[in-house]
Amino acid sequence: MLFPPDFLTRVEYLSIISKRVFRGQLLAQRRTMQMGSGIEFSDHREYNNGDDLRYLDWNIYARHGDLLLKRFQEEQDLHVYLLLDCSRSMGFGNPAKFDLARHLVAALAYIALADLDRIGIVAYADGIIAELPVTRGKARILPIMKFLEDLSTTGQDTNLEKAVQGLLHRGARTGLAVVVSDLFDEHGFQRGLDQLRYRRFDAHVIQLHDPKEADPALLGDAELVDIESESVRKVTVTERNLKMYKELFQQHQAAVREYCNTYSLGCTQSPSVVRFDDLIMRMMRETGAGR
Repeated sequence: MLFPPDFLTRVEYLSIISKRVFRGQLLAQRRTMQMGSGIEFSDHREYNNGDDLRYLDWNIYARHGDLLLKRFQEEQDLHVYLLLDCSRSMGFGNPAKFDLARHLVAALAYIALADLDRIGIVAYADGIIAELPVTRGKARILPIMKFLEDLSTTGQDTNLEKAVQGLLHRGARTGLAVVVSDLFDEHGFQRGLDQLRYRRFDAHVIQLHDPKEADPALLGDAELVDIESESVRKVTVTERNLKMYKELFQQHQAAVREYCNTYSLGCTQSPSVVRFDDLIMRMMRETGAGR
């Protein structure tokens, strides 16, 4: 069974804590600029041919002769998109990275639904393999958990860019996008995140790894299996090989951090042996400290 019996109790506690940490941030994200109608005046902009004359500021026109339109801020539902990596590399580990990833997606979905947001889930590998359309309401958590339980790792490789393009082609509205993945993407994880940035999504990356991926206890003759392509290669692993591999792994982790820091994306990196609620609590503490 993927979800423990106390799963909903634990995520309800997280949702209560998250309201204290994220309330101001999420309300700010919900506020969007609208012309003419809204709940709170924001500023003016110059009149352009074709604009609705009803929204001219006639007081300013009477005093100064300037044609300026009023702009307002309006609150909208926040759309939260959870992009779950289902490539074969996510099945590595005991427990598998994929199990923690699905726990995280379910928990984040519940927190968003409890805050009256709308959530959608995109499961991807070398493209979108399954999706749960945008929905709202805490009662939707059980279908969401069933959707996640029915997923399995698949595909020949990982292609976040193709998955994001599929999401955009479906007309996804700008909002919060959370990518849960190991980011072992031979096409370059940056290209997918670039697409989210260009479309002005507020993106957060949760990168998971198995401890054995960071520090494999492997020396001598070995038979290595590519978990995604299932190709097999016989090698002799030396101390030098092992050192080079560890350096490459750390460079990959550092590249993810550097990218996220450069473009002000949220970034959480974690081994896959932690509890989902401990990891989310850590995310909330870091976000709260950064505000």
